[in-house]
Amino acid sequence: MSTADIYNDLTLYITTENFYIEPKINDELLVIDRASEAITIQKNNGQIPPTNTRKDFCGLLGSIKLLAGRYLVIATQRDFVGFIAGHPIWKLVKTELIPYSRSMLHLNNKKLVDNNVYISMLESVLSTPSFYFSYSYDISHTIQRLHDISPEFWQQSLFERADHRFVWNQFLLEQFRETGFKKFALPLIHGFVSINQCVINGRNFAWIIISRRSTLRAGTRWFKRGIDKDGNVANFVETEQIVESSEGDRASFVQIRGSIPLFWYQKPDLRYKPTITLDSNIDPQEHQRSCLRHIETTAAFYGRQVMINLVDQVGSEGRMEKAFKDIIGYLSHPSVRYEPFDFHAECRQMKWHRLSILIDRVSLDQDEMGYFLILKDGSLNSLQEGVFRTNCIDCLDRTNVVQSMLAHRNLEIVLRRFGILSNEQTLEQHYSFEALYKNVWADHADAISVQYSGTGALKTDFTRTGKRTKMGVLQDGLNSLMRYYKNNFNDGFRQDSIDLFLGNGKVVSPIAPPPGWRYVTFPSILLIATAMFVASALFPSEYSTECWLYLLFWGGMMSATLYYIFQYGKEFVDKPKLTSS
Repeated sequence: MSTADIYNDLTLYITTENFYIEPKINDELLVIDRASEAITIQKNNGQIPPTNTRKDFCGLLGSIKLLAGRYLVIATQRDFVGFIAGHPIWKLVKTELIPYSRSMLHLNNKKLVDNNVYISMLESVLSTPSFYFSYSYDISHTIQRLHDISPEFWQQSLFERADHRFVWNQFLLEQFRETGFKKFALPLIHGFVSINQCVINGRNFAWIIISRRSTLRAGTRWFKRGIDKDGNVANFVETEQIVESSEGDRASFVQIRGSIPLFWYQKPDLRYKPTITLDSNIDPQEHQRSCLRHIETTAAFYGRQVMINLVDQVGSEGRMEKAFKDIIGYLSHPSVRYEPFDFHAECRQMKWHRLSILIDRVSLDQDEMGYFLILKDGSLNSLQEGVFRTNCIDCLDRTNVVQSMLAHRNLEIVLRRFGILSNEQTLEQHYSFEALYKNVWADHADAISVQYSGTGALKTDFTRTGKRTKMGVLQDGLNSLMRYYKNNFNDGFRQDSIDLFLGNGKVVSPIAPPPGWRYVTFPSILLIATAMFVASALFPSEYSTECWLYLLFWGGMMSATLYYIFQYGKEFVDKPKLTSS
């Protein structure tokens, strides 16, 4: 075990006064006083009192203070994903929250109910697919960022040296920042990891996809859009494709996605597609300043940027596209090239082969930015000197399709460089690998989409099969309906859950004031009117004039109530309660 590794198998002993956390491969103890919350490291001299309450677990994720007091958060089950550079990578499967407090008698009924709501919020985040971790490898960084780091960096713990943009339990681990606790603090990333052992032309290699979701401006589809004043954008994801040859050569190609870096919103109001609105309350110069901060921050991490914008160039998306294009033109930043591509217009009537037009347009940029390559002897062959930043409106469906195509082009280049593919061969000629490639990228699309929108991705039939199908269109329709329901009636709770988990939401009781009178009155009237309309239609003694008048009256009541519900739609959606979003 190196000096920076994290303990991977532990036992928790629970006594009335303390938590004792014992690693199975060391003689030290982490001791937490349940009353004072003080944390100490002690040499294990058999001081743990006899107790019937003990739990074996696989990682300390942190702690958080709720209404009942502080809770310990531990990982209790994991699944093995694969190896990167010889280091095992794991997926989080189950967690447990354990209260410091020995009873709940200090809470009144209302606070007890609210405390249980907060526990449900944390459990909902931790059960969202997918969290990943390693005890010995820093999966928060690309392999290019990990190259040529100072010796002092490697002496730090995984939590200390992690890229904190992508550490989702950073707030939970605040109490464990001290140097003495560094072997206990297990950082998590959220996103997607797929590690695949592959064979082409008799040559073995590992093909890996890692996507890291940012914690900055994190949230749900309609409650987190655009940019903030610090230059952070919603749904920012860094995606790295890694290829490891059997000889030990390693290549990496990185792409990013993120919301259009302007102040804009699309608040749910029960309409299928709420209006996309550029925030007119923000000074135009603030749009420019925040966009510039975003550009400079990403340039510092990735170098030059090709900003691929896939939104429609008509309607409300078209207005956003024009505003984005105008600001990029005004800023004239030397690290940025803007590349608009009206995905829906170019590929309408299922003409998805036209995406090759975009790939051809940016192929020279891809060749110039290159990719990271380190040879088996440790010598550096090349660096990636730029990045594609791709966005649509959600940065999900269209974005994933284009990113998979850019990664596919890079993969062919890398496999030719490794001698696995000949210059005359293409990946399409290797059907089994091509099927794997498409399915992994479709799984990737679904994972990122579930985390942001609550449902699987759209257009994955193209990603999986290379063509658009009628069944795929039907599945997209079902997913769209599910998105509508979840985004209107579940996402306030999901946004609060994310804010609580990341430390952005304040723990209060009551959690929110009671809803307005319309929230109860209109749905109640609609329910009664619908029931009476159905009863009048199905169970009349005879279809007389009186019966038709009943039908007309209750049908009119249903229509009028629905009209007023949609008029006041914002009052009926599930909104965040812990922050002002």
